[in-house]
Order: sequence, then C-alpha cells, then structure tokens
Amino acid sequence: MTDQPTTMTQLDELMTAIGGYEDPRRASAEWKEVYRLLQKTDLPAARVTHVVGMRDVAALAELVEQLRTPAAAAPADADVPSPEICKRAMKAFRKRLSVTVLDDESTLGHGPLSKGSSGGVAAIVPPSEWPESVWQELVRQGKLRYYGRGFYELAKK
Repeated sequence: MTDQPTTMTQLDELMTAIGGYEDPRRASAEWKEVYRLLQKTDLPAARVTHVVGMRDVAALAELVEQLRTPAAAAPADADVPSPEICKRAMKAFRKRLSVTVLDDESTLGHGPLSKGSSGGVAAIVPPSEWPESVWQELVRQGKLRYYGRGFYELAKK
C-alpha cells in the first residue's frame, strides 16, 4: 500500500517509542506523527482515526502489519457488504437520525426558561444492528462522513 520504506521505518520507530511509555496513551507526540503517516496510506480513514483516537497499540500493530503485507488486505474486500445491505443500513441510519432530530426539537425535557432546541444534531451513533464494515463502506461511497468516536453524519452534497 505504501511504497516508501522510510514510512515503514518511521512507523516501526514510533511504535517502539510508544511501547517505551509506561502508559502508551501518554505518547501524544508519537501518536500525532503516527496519524500523519497513516493518513498518507490507502488504509480506511475511519479505521486509522479510530485506532489513533483510542490509542490502541494492538490495533496499530495490525495496521502496520497490514501495510507490510498488502496481500493480507485482500480478504478484507470479502467483507464489503452488498449494495442491498448498504441501502437498508442507510435507511435505518436516516430513520435514527430523524428520530434523534425530532427528540431534540421536542419541547419535552427542556427547561421552561430555555429556548428549546439545543441547536441541531450534528452526528449520531449508527444503529448497532449493522456491523462497522457497513458504515465504513457507506463512508467510502461518500454517503456518510465519519465524525469521530463512533459518530457518523450524512455527507454534505
């Protein structure tokens, strides 16, 4: 996926540096550099953002290994959901979004001195009935946008 051996060398050095910390989550400068390097690869952006955001060392090792052996990434294509599944998941996402917006706009639960709505819903957690690969595929298709920390929003047209 990445043709630059220097990128792999840098990633190895950063993983070693992160592993040197008593608490790997405290290696913020190293994680920022890892994120910068992984953004230049063909790895799914949502996956990279999730791994770096959660500062998951084991998942980072898997990503680096996936970069080393691109053939191992081929079976991941078998996990691509069918267009019908994506369509049903998108319908469920829109329904969840509309219910969330209606709940936010409702005057129930708001204080009598408040102005009502909180200003709108930016993103939601998608329905858990669908696997993460479906949401990543919808992001790849440009129908959704990964907002961060498991939240998604409709893509801007």
